[in-house]
Amino acid sequence: MTDADADLDALLAALARVRGRGPRPPGEHGHPHAGPRGMHGGPPWMRGEHGHPFGPHARLGGAPARMRLLDVLAASDAPMSVSELATSIGVDQPRASRLVQQAVEMGLAAREADPADARRTRVALTADGRRRAGAFRGERRDRLSRALAEFTPAERAELVRLVGKLAAAWPQD
Repeated sequence: MTDADADLDALLAALARVRGRGPRPPGEHGHPHAGPRGMHGGPPWMRGEHGHPFGPHARLGGAPARMRLLDVLAASDAPMSVSELATSIGVDQPRASRLVQQAVEMGLAAREADPADARRTRVALTADGRRRAGAFRGERRDRLSRALAEFTPAERAELVRLVGKLAAAWPQD
């Protein structure tokens, strides 16, 4: 892996840590009590066939929390609980449950029994979920690479350092 590749990975990881953190005001997209556009409506490019935003033909664009969910699951070595997912993607547990349900309905994730506690389930990506998460990661990486093309190695390293510092200092609540 080159220094440029390592810098891209570090920047993407730092930005992922910042994304989705902190409280949101009621009504804002992604808040658990968001209005119709925040939960059930949205722009046409986000909705699937027949206007249903979470059906099997819904597009992933415009669904940042869902993409964070897929991203976290793709990076995980093992299936995760809904609570672990909520913490990892910066949403509350009810929102994480809805995101998991949407991903299951879209065929991107599957629930399985937790071998340590039969009352709980764990969530893992399906083959399609892993493929789509990988495609999204590749696209995001390509965009960042193009954005950094004019940076010198020293500028890129400084940006990585500063964004990493910002991510480490970002409030968790």
